[in-house]
Formats: sequence, structure tokens, C-alpha cells
Amino acid sequence: MRTDVVVIGGGYAGVMAANRLRQREDVVVTLINSRPVFVDRVRLHQLVGGSHDAVADYGDVLGEGVRLVVDTVVRIDAAGRSVLLSSGSTIGYDYLIYAVGSAGAEPVVPGAAEFAHPIAGLEEARRLRSVLDAVPASAPIAVVGGGPTGIETAAELAEGGRNVTLVCGGVLGPYLHPKARRAVAKRLAKLGITVLEGAESKVVAVTADAVELADGRRSPSEVTIWTAGFAVPGLARDSGLTTDAAGRLLTDETLTSVDDDRVVGAGDAVSPSGRPLRMSGQVAFSLGAQAADTVLSRIAGSVPKPIDSGFAGQCLSLGRRAGVFQFARRDDIATSYYVSGRLGATLKEIACKAGFRHLTTEARRPGGYTWLKDDSRAARVRDGHHVTPAAQPGPLGVGRTPAP
Repeated sequence: MRTDVVVIGGGYAGVMAANRLRQREDVVVTLINSRPVFVDRVRLHQLVGGSHDAVADYGDVLGEGVRLVVDTVVRIDAAGRSVLLSSGSTIGYDYLIYAVGSAGAEPVVPGAAEFAHPIAGLEEARRLRSVLDAVPASAPIAVVGGGPTGIETAAELAEGGRNVTLVCGGVLGPYLHPKARRAVAKRLAKLGITVLEGAESKVVAVTADAVELADGRRSPSEVTIWTAGFAVPGLARDSGLTTDAAGRLLTDETLTSVDDDRVVGAGDAVSPSGRPLRMSGQVAFSLGAQAADTVLSRIAGSVPKPIDSGFAGQCLSLGRRAGVFQFARRDDIATSYYVSGRLGATLKEIACKAGFRHLTTEARRPGGYTWLKDDSRAARVRDGHHVTPAAQPGPLGVGRTPAP
């Protein structure tokens, strides 16, 4: 008897889950994604800077037998065990894995929606690249947001000879230990980037030629790039499933929806016990694998295991010739240890390639992916403590640009 599993979302978590489900020959996997190509999101800033196209063919990352449907899910009918597509078609399922990822949050600052350019998704990054190609290299560029995406984008452009101001609106690299933060600031200064920090640097308005700051200053900007804030799609909430305040699918510690044991979540848009882990590729890979394991356990009639995901740290590229790898405790607290310079850049590139390799390896050998564990999560959830610190999401545990 066959079991039909539908995976919504073809990013890191969704592809990992789809590939891993193939451990059973009686499981038929359908992956639904809005694009016909896989987006390597941790490289979107490189697409903008011109050093990478940030895409791959799904044939290179999906295992044999996974059916790819290029369409958008507009509603989940949990009672009827089916999903409605924008094309008007419906697809039924026995189990559903909800891996819709994240995207850039809609800016509420006056003028930002009209004059600022997001970098959250493939199409946005491509449009931004075209905009940059159309202005002189000397044109002032403002990158708004001091998290991983903002830092990496600013460094990539400055290394290419652009005139960049990084507007943090707070602390530069809020996740980083102060030692690593100083190393990042030093590299940005070497690249000629003006960094505006502190509450007084918060952007309060965006115009066609400047960003206006909380203290009344105007920073000239012919191209304003918006990297501040992330959000998840409203599909779960709109479909009547229980979500947390941010719209993430609310699940138990096995990633199973609190409403329906046939719906399992993975990646950025899931909130286990109302305590989501950091939005990152590092988490997406492990939660995608664990979501698949939960479904396979239910098919086999066994009890799914609770999630167990640990962190190695966060790495940032600072152009192509330098980077910072910030080491962390497994519970996602930054330590005083970091690696910078060329070695930091090498470690970042290794991490990016390793992430892609996790998917291709799982495609060839389902069930082979293993990940770093954090055995203390169960105790923290039980005791009611927050699992991870408040920090801006960022690439591959590793700083982060948003998802497909």
C-alpha cells in the first residue's frame, strides 16, 4: 500500500525532507515549489554582487522519483487531506510537510516600499542587480540592516568598488560576540564602508535619493537596499491551522502540527512548542531531515522522536577575500571564539558548499544525513525557557537570506 507525501516548499528544508522520505519504497513524494529552479539562498548577496548566480537545477538536488510540481499552494484543506494550487488543481496527500520558508518582512517605514530594494528572494535579487548595473560605480548606496544579510551585501558591493553606507539602526551584527564584531567592523572599514550604528541611525523614511535617520540626518542614497526583517508566508494561518504570533505553524517537539498529526512542519516557518529555532540554513537542513523522520515513524507505526538540533555558529562573508566564523554553543549562544580574515572566508565557503552537498548526498543516499545535536533543548522547553536568544536571522547558521 503506497503512502502519498506532499512537501510544500523547495528550499533547504523541503528538499532535504523530500530526499529523506525515499528511504521507503512505498512512499510517493511530491514537492511543490513556485519556481522551476532551486535557490541557494545563502548566495543571493553574491548574485547581487555578480560573483554567483545562486541557482541550481532541481535535477541536481532532488533524488530520483521525487515528483516536482511548479505551482503555488494557496490553501491547505487539512480535513480533506489535499492542497489547492494557484492553477486551480488539487493534490491529495496522506501526510503533508509544511516547509514554506521565510521572506523579507514588508517594511513599514515611509517610502521604503516605493524606493528601497529588498534582497529576500531570487527575483528581488535579480532586479536589484539590474538596478545596480544601471548606475555609476560612484553612486551612493545605502544598505539598511546590520544583520548578516546587510553585512554580507554591503561587503560584497564595496569590494566591487561601490560607495556603500551600512545603516544598522542598532548594533552591527547583534548576534556576534564583541570580539568578532570588532573584526567585522575593521574589515568593513578597510573596504571603505561607512557604518552607522546606534538608535540614532534608525531609518525613519526613505526617499528617491536618501535615507532619513532618527536623529534628523539624511544619508545620500541613489540605491537603497532593504535587508531589515524577515517574515513567513500566511498559508498556515489562512488555512485554519494554529500558528504562533509570527505566523509560523505551531507544532509539538516532533514537528507535528498541534491540529493534525498528518501535517508536519520544517524550516523557518515552524514553531516547535512555540519556541522556534533561529532562521538559518543550518536549522533548515536538520529540521527537514527530522520532519521526514517523523513522517516515516508515523507510517511505520512507531513514536516519532523529539527534535534535537544544535548550532555550530554563524559565518559571514566579508567580500570574496575575507570572512568571520563566529563559534557558538550548541544552544546558539555566541562564544568569544571566532576566526577571521582569509581563513574566515574559506570556512564560509566550505559551509556554503557543505550545505548544498548535504542535499545532493541525501538525494543519492536517503537517510545518510546527520547533524549537530543539542541535548539540552528538551530541558529548556520543559522548564519554559526560551530555546534561542533573540537575534536577527541570518545564511547557514551562518547568517541568512530568506527562503523560496
